[in-house]
Amino acid sequence: MTAVSTQTKAPWFSAARVKTLPAAIAPVLVGTMIAYPNVIGWVFAATILATLMIQIGTNFANDYFDHMNGVDNDDRLGPARATAQGWITPDVMKRGFIIAFGLSFLIGLSLVYRGGPPILLIGLLSILFGILYTGGPKPLGYLGFGDILVFIFFGPVAVAGTVYVHTLSFSWIAVLFGCGVGAVTNAILIVNNKRDIDNDRVSGKMTMVARFGLKFANIEYIAMWVIAILAPIIAAIISNQYILMIGAIGTVVSLPLVYKFTKTEGAHLNPMLGQTAGGLMFYSAFCCLSIFLVSFLAAQ
Repeated sequence: MTAVSTQTKAPWFSAARVKTLPAAIAPVLVGTMIAYPNVIGWVFAATILATLMIQIGTNFANDYFDHMNGVDNDDRLGPARATAQGWITPDVMKRGFIIAFGLSFLIGLSLVYRGGPPILLIGLLSILFGILYTGGPKPLGYLGFGDILVFIFFGPVAVAGTVYVHTLSFSWIAVLFGCGVGAVTNAILIVNNKRDIDNDRVSGKMTMVARFGLKFANIEYIAMWVIAILAPIIAAIISNQYILMIGAIGTVVSLPLVYKFTKTEGAHLNPMLGQTAGGLMFYSAFCCLSIFLVSFLAAQ
């Protein structure tokens, strides 16, 4: 049975999957810190809001399409989904993700005014893949492309895009830190996919974990944290700013997470979604600290 099947008083809150929203906030914070001192207040606010609306829209679309595709059934082990439980009708949920994506587009227009075609392209692709992840005749998430999309769009694209819209310049340091952020964000998805491996296989949702198995899930989860360790170290070496290595300290939180992940299966993985999201924010905080210290010391 689904882990939570009783009526909720906050169905839209549940459908938004609030515990995973740090995935939208983290890359913007890291990118903004890299852009310092050329940070523009309204650009920061608009970027946060637009990114949050894209992720919420993606979560609503996932709730809708997984229900329509029969993936969110009674055998699912994860938290109950609003459409599948009947808390929100399919038509209303469909309007919900259209509105969320529409708001992200409208907010994003101000960023396009600032950053031009590159920002427009990032925004449109983010919305498109947010729908195609679980929607369309061949959902990308069902074909195993979810890990790649999450890594790229919640990592290098989001961090470097944030830097660009503030500074109007490209930064390889942003790409490297973005790889670290994207890797830990993908670790959240890996938790979800390992938990749902059996039901996904039966439903035809062939994530990478569903294709390659539980051992692959464990290796992939560990690999994401290794990438997170290496990203600030490589950035430090390339830039000759060795204080950036402080960012790697943020991965200390991965030690208990990795141990627990490799020993846990099924519904017992549900708490690890929020815990890994918390690990993402902890890691991002250390990345921001290392970047701030570089700027602070340069100003002395």
